[in-house]
Amino acid sequence: MSMKAYKGGCQCGAVRYEATVDLDQLVACNCSRCGKLGSILTFTAEDQFDLKSGGESLTDYLFNKHVIHHMFCKVCGIESFARGTAPDGRKMIAVNARCLDGVDVHTLKPKQIDGRSF
Repeated sequence: MSMKAYKGGCQCGAVRYEATVDLDQLVACNCSRCGKLGSILTFTAEDQFDLKSGGESLTDYLFNKHVIHHMFCKVCGIESFARGTAPDGRKMIAVNARCLDGVDVHTLKPKQIDGRSF
Protein backbone atom coordinates (compact mmCIF):
# COMPACT_ATOMS: atom_id res chain seq x y z
CA MET A 1 0.00 0.00 0.00
CA SER A 2 1.42 3.38 -0.97
CA MET A 3 -0.34 6.07 1.04
CA LYS A 4 0.49 9.62 0.03
CA ALA A 5 -0.81 13.06 1.04
CA TYR A 6 -2.62 15.08 -1.61
CA LYS A 7 -4.42 18.40 -1.73
CA GLY A 8 -7.70 18.63 -3.55
CA GLY A 9 -11.10 20.24 -3.80
CA CYS A 10 -13.91 21.39 -6.01
CA GLN A 11 -13.70 23.22 -9.34
CA CYS A 12 -14.24 26.76 -8.06
CA GLY A 13 -11.84 26.38 -5.12
CA ALA A 14 -14.36 27.06 -2.37
CA VAL A 15 -13.89 23.53 -0.95
CA ARG A 16 -10.28 22.55 -0.22
CA TYR A 17 -8.87 19.61 1.70
CA GLU A 18 -5.84 17.44 2.31
CA ALA A 19 -6.16 13.67 2.27
CA THR A 20 -3.77 10.77 2.64
CA VAL A 21 -4.86 8.13 0.13
CA ASP A 22 -3.58 5.16 -1.86
CA LEU A 23 -4.03 5.72 -5.60
CA ASP A 24 -3.23 2.04 -6.20
CA GLN A 25 -6.54 1.21 -4.47
CA LEU A 26 -9.21 2.83 -6.65
CA VAL A 27 -12.72 1.92 -7.70
CA ALA A 28 -15.01 3.08 -10.48
CA CYS A 29 -18.62 2.26 -9.66
CA ASN A 30 -21.48 2.01 -12.15
CA CYS A 31 -24.33 2.74 -9.70
CA SER A 32 -26.91 5.31 -10.75
CA ARG A 33 -24.93 8.17 -9.17
CA CYS A 34 -21.25 7.26 -9.70
CA GLY A 35 -21.86 6.11 -13.26
CA LYS A 36 -23.26 9.51 -14.22
CA LEU A 37 -20.57 11.46 -12.34
CA GLY A 38 -17.62 9.42 -13.60
CA SER A 39 -16.08 9.37 -10.13
CA ILE A 40 -12.87 7.45 -9.50
CA LEU A 41 -12.87 6.76 -5.78
CA THR A 42 -10.26 5.99 -3.18
CA PHE A 43 -11.10 5.51 0.47
CA THR A 44 -9.35 6.76 3.58
CA ALA A 45 -9.95 6.90 7.31
CA GLU A 46 -11.65 10.00 8.65
CA ASP A 47 -8.48 10.98 10.55
CA GLN A 48 -6.55 10.97 7.23
CA PHE A 49 -8.80 13.70 5.79
CA ASP A 50 -8.62 17.38 6.73
CA LEU A 51 -11.19 19.82 5.34
CA LYS A 52 -9.18 23.04 5.07
CA SER A 53 -11.90 25.37 3.79
CA GLY A 54 -15.39 25.48 2.38
CA GLY A 55 -17.40 23.68 5.03
CA GLU A 56 -20.05 26.40 4.69
CA SER A 57 -20.10 25.82 0.90
CA LEU A 58 -20.92 22.11 1.20
CA THR A 59 -24.32 20.56 0.88
CA ASP A 60 -25.25 16.93 1.46
CA TYR A 61 -27.06 14.51 -0.83
CA LEU A 62 -28.35 11.13 0.35
CA PHE A 63 -29.88 8.48 -1.88
CA ASN A 64 -30.54 4.74 -1.97
CA LYS A 65 -29.90 3.45 1.59
CA HIS A 66 -29.06 6.94 2.92
CA VAL A 67 -25.74 5.86 4.45
CA ILE A 68 -23.27 7.79 2.29
CA HIS A 69 -23.22 11.55 2.62
CA HIS A 70 -22.37 12.83 -0.86
CA MET A 71 -20.85 16.24 -0.13
CA PHE A 72 -20.81 18.72 -2.97
CA CYS A 73 -20.04 22.38 -3.41
CA LYS A 74 -23.10 24.64 -3.53
CA VAL A 75 -21.16 27.08 -5.75
CA CYS A 76 -19.85 24.85 -8.57
CA GLY A 77 -21.72 21.57 -7.94
CA ILE A 78 -18.64 19.31 -7.79
CA GLU A 79 -18.68 16.30 -5.46
CA SER A 80 -15.04 15.95 -4.50
CA PHE A 81 -15.63 13.62 -1.53
CA ALA A 82 -18.25 11.74 0.45
CA ARG A 83 -18.54 10.66 4.08
CA GLY A 84 -19.68 7.25 5.21
CA THR A 85 -18.99 4.18 7.33
CA ALA A 86 -16.82 1.26 6.28
CA PRO A 87 -18.24 -2.28 6.58
CA ASP A 88 -16.29 -2.71 9.84
CA GLY A 89 -17.98 0.38 11.35
CA ARG A 90 -15.08 2.84 11.01
CA LYS A 91 -15.83 6.33 9.71
CA MET A 92 -14.36 6.77 6.23
CA ILE A 93 -14.06 9.29 3.45
CA ALA A 94 -14.45 8.47 -0.24
CA VAL A 95 -12.23 10.87 -2.18
CA ASN A 96 -12.82 11.48 -5.88
CA ALA A 97 -9.32 11.09 -7.38
CA ARG A 98 -10.40 13.38 -10.25
CA CYS A 99 -10.44 16.21 -7.70
CA LEU A 100 -6.89 15.73 -6.39
CA ASP A 101 -4.34 18.34 -7.46
CA GLY A 102 -1.65 17.15 -9.86
CA VAL A 103 -3.09 13.68 -10.48
CA ASP A 104 -3.25 12.52 -14.11
CA VAL A 105 -6.41 10.41 -14.05
CA HIS A 106 -5.51 8.82 -17.38
CA THR A 107 -2.70 6.91 -15.64
CA LEU A 108 -4.98 5.50 -12.93
CA LYS A 109 -6.25 1.92 -12.99
CA PRO A 110 -9.45 1.69 -10.95
CA LYS A 111 -11.15 -1.61 -10.23
CA GLN A 112 -14.62 -1.71 -11.81
CA ILE A 113 -17.40 -2.22 -9.23
CA ASP A 114 -20.93 -3.29 -10.20
CA GLY A 115 -22.84 -0.92 -7.93
CA ARG A 116 -26.01 -1.34 -9.98
CA SER A 117 -26.37 -4.84 -8.54
CA PHE A 118 -26.25 -3.75 -4.87
